[in-house]
This record gives sequence, structure tokens and C-alpha cells, in this order.
Amino acid sequence: MDLMTIIGVLISWVLVIGAMAGGGEGMAYVDFPSVLITIGGTTGALIASSPTERLKNVGGIFKSAFFTKGSKDMVALVQTIVSFAEKARREGLLSLEGSASELTDNEFLRKSIQLVVDGTDPELVRAILDTEIGILESRHSSNKSLLDAGAELSPAFGMIGTLIGLIAMLGNLTDVEALGPGMAVALITTMYGSMMANMIFIPISKKLSVRSGEEVLSLELMVEGVLSIQAGENPRIVEEKLKVYLPPKQRSQLEKARSGGGE
Repeated sequence: MDLMTIIGVLISWVLVIGAMAGGGEGMAYVDFPSVLITIGGTTGALIASSPTERLKNVGGIFKSAFFTKGSKDMVALVQTIVSFAEKARREGLLSLEGSASELTDNEFLRKSIQLVVDGTDPELVRAILDTEIGILESRHSSNKSLLDAGAELSPAFGMIGTLIGLIAMLGNLTDVEALGPGMAVALITTMYGSMMANMIFIPISKKLSVRSGEEVLSLELMVEGVLSIQAGENPRIVEEKLKVYLPPKQRSQLEKARSGGGE
């Protein structure tokens, strides 16, 4: 579970709602017809604009933002690939077949090693793996587009609600005392739409972009490592090539782990 995502969303909602309640007129921000227009309208438009399969995966899309299931420890990943390079250098590529079958929690790396063990041409290996990464990015982009659409539609329906409220208000101009409250109700829908966009759809969409970037980076690291193993490169060279994918702090962790293992 990604606590930072949960904490961030809670902070935004608690502080905004707290500020509303602190004004002394908390119920002035509650209007049921405005809820129907913004939430109902946005939901309907998303259903109309999205393929059925994507709608079925809505729960999984939101789950990806709040849970870090399947995230890769990049340092451990580099260590694993370097250990494979050492084994291949000592015993040959065929010796990796048993090790690959044990990678039950990393299907991409298992498949990559198996392609190498099977004697697949290096260019074909890269082509296959790059295609898989490209399809993964396309799938992530498709899922993210649902949230991006929500971020566009919710303020638009908020504006529709405002226009509906203004029309109703202007139709009753003879009642001067009702103009102020009527204007307030008309603006509530705009507020609801902005809250949905900026406190739900946009933050989660951006978090999914970060998740996708992290996953793609780890896959590219695996591709580079596996191709280096196939080329028979020295394990130290393999490690240096893979360290490029790590931020400075994780590079230091890798150096410490290697130093500790050599003592």
C-alpha cells in the first residue's frame, strides 16, 4: 500500500472540507442537485466515452495508484542480473534455465532469460522485449486516459450546473432576496467539479504516470542486462551498465552491498 498517495488525498480533502466548515456555514456547500449534475453527469459521460473493458478495470486502475503491488527493488534486480551474468560466465548460458524457472515473481525477466537460453538471435530478443514494453506503455496510457477524461469532464459538468442554476435564478429576478442564495447554489456545482478534478482525477492520473515510468525503467534495465549476459560480457561491466538506471542513492546502496559481500 502506498501511504503517501492515501495521505496526500486525505490531506487535501480534510483541509478543504475543514476550511468550509470553519466558515460557520458548512451546510451552505451541500446541494444534492449539484451532486447529481457533477458526479452523475461525469460518470455518464465517462461510461459513454470509454470501452467496456476499460470500465470493467476501473477498480484495478485506482488500485494501481494506491497499492505498490509488483513494484521492483531496483538494487535487488541489478544484483540478480549480475549473479546470472556470473553464473553464465562460469557455466554457460544453458545453466540459467533452472534459475529462470525460479523467477515466479518476475515473468518478464523469466521470459527474457528463457529466450536467451533457447538461443534466440540478440536482435530478435530485443525486438520481442521492446514490443512487450511498448504494449505495456500503451495499456498504461489507455488506463490513464480514463482519469484524464474525468479531469476534463468534471469541471465541464460543474459549469453546466452553474448555467442551470443561473437560468433558474434569472427566471425569478422579481424576488431580490433570493438572488444571493441562488447565485451561491449556482456556483456550488463549479466547486464540486473543480474538487473532483483537482482532488481525485488529476492526482491519481499523475501517480499512475509515475508508476508507469518506474515499471518501464525496470523493464528496460532487464532488457539491457539480459542482452549483456547473452553477449558474454564481464559481470563487472554488466553491473556498471545497469547502475546507469539507478539514482545516486541506490548506486551507493549497491556499492555497499557488493563491498559487504566481498568482505
